[in-house]
Amino acid sequence: MSFSQLCNKIFWDCTLHYHTMDNVDAKPTIPYEPGTIEFSLFTKNWIDAVQWHLEDIIRDPNIDPVDALKIKRRIDKSNQDRTDLVEMIDSYFLEKYKDIKPLPNATINTESPAWAIDRLSILALKIYHMEQEVKRTDVSQEHIDTCQNKLNILLEQRVDLSTAIDQLLDDIEHGRKYMKVYKQMKMYNDPSLNPVLYGSKQQKG
Repeated sequence: MSFSQLCNKIFWDCTLHYHTMDNVDAKPTIPYEPGTIEFSLFTKNWIDAVQWHLEDIIRDPNIDPVDALKIKRRIDKSNQDRTDLVEMIDSYFLEKYKDIKPLPNATINTESPAWAIDRLSILALKIYHMEQEVKRTDVSQEHIDTCQNKLNILLEQRVDLSTAIDQLLDDIEHGRKYMKVYKQMKMYNDPSLNPVLYGSKQQKG
């Protein structure tokens, strides 16, 4: 099984698992040992699934503003958790390939393996929800046909992205490409970097 196949299996299993409960407050049953890459991949997709549905909820035009703010704060935290987990997955690859010596003509990729895998996780959710649209019985045939066309494109995109991920990992393993990971220097959650947060703290002082 290639690494992308492992990802796609875990992401799909997790997406289905989430929708057995379909509740942003539900707790997952993760069938993998903590500390394994499989555990990290499952957790990654769970974060994505919860955030997907929080994004749906917050777009309700009748939502109470107080509730909307609480959800927005929750989405902000989810984004930070997602970033932290992507960096953890990249650390797995850095450790795995630490003894690989890049070839003299080795090149760097536009994104790290884990950020490509992040997009693969989101694709699983897009495919699942587009499939649900295709299966609806309360909409026009035009709606179904439109969604089926979109689903076909998403499925093709998953094949292409999976192929690209496996090719990237093979290139890294054989020294044709090298990894260089930049930590996501997000500023809005850092009280020392967000001027609204540190400005508020100075005013209180």
